[in-house]
Amino acid sequence: MFLMMLTPALADSSFEQLVQTNAKLISKSSSKTVGPVLNTLQQFGGAEAEAFLTNWQAKKLYFIKKTGQFVLVKKAGKAADGKKQMHIRNAITGEEIGLVPAKSVKQIKPNSGVRSKIAATLVPFQLNSNDPAIRAKTLKTLLRNIESSHLLPLKAAIANESVSELKTQMEKAYVFGMLAHGAEESEVEVAILSLAGDLSIDVRAALTPVLASTIVVAKEIPSEGNLARVITPGRTIKKADGTAARLNAIGRKDAELTDSTAYDMMVARGLAPAFVTRNMRDEALVASVMNGRVSSFSLDDLDNENARDTAYQHLVDRAAAPPLVSELQRQKAIQGAVFFALYNNPSSRVTDAARKVLNDIQTKVTLYKYLDLMLDALSLASIYFLAAIGLAITFGVMRVINMAHGEFIMMGAYTGYVVQLFVPNYTLSIAIAVPAAFLVTFAAGVAMERLVIRHLYKRPLETLLATFGISIALQQLAKNIFGTQARPLTAPSWLDGAFAVNDVLAISNIRIAIFCLALSFLGLLLYVMKRTRFGLETRTVTQNPAMAASMGINPDRINMLTFGFGSGIAGIAGVAIGLYSKVTSELGADYIVQSFMTVVVGGVGNIWGTLAGAAMIGTLQKSIEWFNPSNTLAAQTYMVIFIILFIQFRPRGIIAQKGRAVEA
Repeated sequence: MFLMMLTPALADSSFEQLVQTNAKLISKSSSKTVGPVLNTLQQFGGAEAEAFLTNWQAKKLYFIKKTGQFVLVKKAGKAADGKKQMHIRNAITGEEIGLVPAKSVKQIKPNSGVRSKIAATLVPFQLNSNDPAIRAKTLKTLLRNIESSHLLPLKAAIANESVSELKTQMEKAYVFGMLAHGAEESEVEVAILSLAGDLSIDVRAALTPVLASTIVVAKEIPSEGNLARVITPGRTIKKADGTAARLNAIGRKDAELTDSTAYDMMVARGLAPAFVTRNMRDEALVASVMNGRVSSFSLDDLDNENARDTAYQHLVDRAAAPPLVSELQRQKAIQGAVFFALYNNPSSRVTDAARKVLNDIQTKVTLYKYLDLMLDALSLASIYFLAAIGLAITFGVMRVINMAHGEFIMMGAYTGYVVQLFVPNYTLSIAIAVPAAFLVTFAAGVAMERLVIRHLYKRPLETLLATFGISIALQQLAKNIFGTQARPLTAPSWLDGAFAVNDVLAISNIRIAIFCLALSFLGLLLYVMKRTRFGLETRTVTQNPAMAASMGINPDRINMLTFGFGSGIAGIAGVAIGLYSKVTSELGADYIVQSFMTVVVGGVGNIWGTLAGAAMIGTLQKSIEWFNPSNTLAAQTYMVIFIILFIQFRPRGIIAQKGRAVEA
């Protein structure tokens, strides 16, 4: 192994002799002088060197003032004369030495710079530690800052590593080390190509500096140097992959190199005279005023631009001022020069490989970002579907504009919170809260239908006002019972965290659970509406209540049960929404508008329509937020405008449903 190799100079020396030879540099070390000593100790290797370096770094190392011998100390109380004593032992061999006065030894206190260098020196030792935890901790240090001296021991450690995960991390650290310190371009190229397909942030951060470049101006592009791109001042922008793209006039403000900066570069290189602005010209004229004149010009004559230019030219002719350069001359000078960027890395093989790998990574990152956007939209659509499906049933069957639907969502969330107060097991409490929320909101919905809604059928305006009033009353009741402070509805621990595909794509477990719950409800509702007597009677009343009544179906009873059923589903949605959102009295108000939009866009009274509406609104909202992530209010506004335009062309929604419109 590398760590056990001894140089010829050290082969005949013991470690103790080696340390004592360098005693002065160790005891009075600084970050500037400690390097050679640490290199020598690292080359010697072995457990003795590792233990010595560890004690040195931890400030546990002392030395005897008279002899300079390095020791480890332990407090031993006071002697008979009252003086403090120390129990010491040899810092290299561990051999017991005995009791000595505390004043006879001195602690070595390396500063932070020295300790940092010792930590870097310890890396090869720690990479071969028997403890996987130590190796893992060392790897984290290496991934942050790897030095050229770490490459050889790291390569040896990779061959001996038995833990696959640590071996993968070691290989990545070795590649990063090659990027930073590799001398052979073929080895660096192979290292770069080995990163292909790795979307982690640290890989992108390691590859980006390889493509770093410096902008240069010259009369022509040199034949030597690693050319990155040719730049047109004011019209060329640098892409993430190091290439360039032309911009139109609108994009000039984002140019990589502005006209002003380009000309300043030419001036600095001696390729053009300094540009003199009108203000600079006037300041030079003022500074040259003597006895009320500038050269042969009276101040009264300098009342126009041409006269000032002429007076300034006299100063230029006398070498008292730099030449006056017009904007046209500046543009011609810029056009006559060549601006280009040279890669800081001289090897075109290395930069070509880095650009190829980084382009491929950026393409995949973009793809996964779009996929992540789709998953976010799907997750949001699941929430909107859960919030709106109960409203779709009640609105579709009864044509009741229930503005209190959001408060049923809020009641379901508070039901889950109350259940958790009595059932501390979060998994069990959620299992109890779901049916409990359904029962509570079902009963509330039935009571509301019996006491208010049944008296307002076919009177939509009065129904809207009545349910709006009930909404305000329920919110205030919730504030009186639970207060205005947000209440937590805690998800089980197995819903914590996220399912991560890679560093770009991840979706939280709670969103996955809500998506699965939405699918379950979709299946349940389809079964209820298509396979049960209640569903058959509900669809019959929806199509033609008069005909349903003539066949023995009680439309009044169906209306009551349907309203209660829709309210119960809203309660279950409240439990789901409360798991990732704080439970407050305004919880339902945050979803009532989206619920109505989902129902109207999808098609009133249609389960599949509600699903389609939720998918459309969720995708639309996330897409708008993706373009303007800092302004969610704008996203809501644009979404409402789109929906207004949409219903102008499809007033009955995506999937139209025949219902009570057939009534006379």
